[in-house]
Amino acid sequence: IPDLQGSMATSLPGFENLTMGYNKYLRPYFGGQPVQIAMSLDIASISSISESDMDYTATIYLRQCWTDPRLVFHGNKSFTLDARLVELLWVPDTYIVESKRSFLHEVTVGNRLIRLFSNGTILYALRITTTVACNMDLSKYPMDTQTCRLQLESWGYDENDVIFTWLRGNDSVHGIEKLRLSQYTVERYYTLVSKSQQETGSYPRLILQFELRRNVLYFILETYVPSTLLVMLSWVSFWITLDSVPARTCIGVTTVLSMTTLMIGSRSSLSKTSCFIKAIDVYLGICFSFIFGALVEYAVAHYSSSQKRAAKAPQEGPANELAKEMEEVNISNILNSSIASYKQKLSLPSIDISSNNLNYSGLTMKTHEKIKCVLRNRIHRIISYFTIQNPSNVDHYSRVLFPLFFMLVNVFYWAYYLYF
Repeated sequence: IPDLQGSMATSLPGFENLTMGYNKYLRPYFGGQPVQIAMSLDIASISSISESDMDYTATIYLRQCWTDPRLVFHGNKSFTLDARLVELLWVPDTYIVESKRSFLHEVTVGNRLIRLFSNGTILYALRITTTVACNMDLSKYPMDTQTCRLQLESWGYDENDVIFTWLRGNDSVHGIEKLRLSQYTVERYYTLVSKSQQETGSYPRLILQFELRRNVLYFILETYVPSTLLVMLSWVSFWITLDSVPARTCIGVTTVLSMTTLMIGSRSSLSKTSCFIKAIDVYLGICFSFIFGALVEYAVAHYSSSQKRAAKAPQEGPANELAKEMEEVNISNILNSSIASYKQKLSLPSIDISSNNLNYSGLTMKTHEKIKCVLRNRIHRIISYFTIQNPSNVDHYSRVLFPLFFMLVNVFYWAYYLYF
């Protein structure tokens, strides 16, 4: 109908070009110079950042501008077209690199915008939610800073066909400085222009790189303070007498079990990243070592105290047996000397008393028993060197050494993970 076509041509400039000779399968300047595509971004939200999956989910407004000389019309106005008209136009084949899942919002209609300017410039805007991979180094968790990227690249057109540029440099990205994240703070962000060299050609790529610093205050209140208090609680046993076995044992075992529960709870949220030795794991391991050391300290002090009490009592056991065995070793020498003196006193020729005729082998020790006796004596001497003479001094030294050494380890720990 001529009248209907005329009215549509008046209301939609360039519509006659779309119906006469416009080919949406051919890019602008086909066979000639590449198309320059300028982009800008608005980061609406970053809903989640997952350390276990090493990705983040963001909702972005992606805007692309390019010039198509086939859509030039007279005048200085711009027209916003129905988003469904995009099916009739050529649009860039931009995709998000390292995207795991992405979708275009469809409520209430497809969230797309097409705006046409008189010089043939097209503004194409999309609202996209995407989950993008982000390689994270969790060795300093939770005092870490992560660098994530959002990369836009042409899928099929190489640099001979399209050129990607940021519309206004770093000012092409908005909204990221206003984000409020649960665990992170955006330190800084910047834009880059790069190329991706593939086997099929060199493709243009735009990169938005931003740094996220984790808020450590939550972890200090949730993990570091309780673990430190458990270590200090284990030191209470140093002020309890060695005779209070139930009290000191109860404190040691309770703090060890509590520390174990705290370690398991801290790892449950990062179960898939257990291969990393994180900073929080190092600190929990240090605290567990100090708590376990306090329990071992009581075991050593109590054992030394019981040994000292046993040494004061008269011993009928191994020590006396050792003395008896040593006396039996020399019995042969005593018999020989006695017989010699007895022969000198008796001058009777008929009586021949000779030591060779006497058999006292049953009174002497065998060779291996002598060696065993000597070795046992030396072992007792070596053990005496390592025996604590005053077990109460163990608690006195522990009251000073445990807190001092724990403070020293904390200084090195925080200095290393905060400044190196």
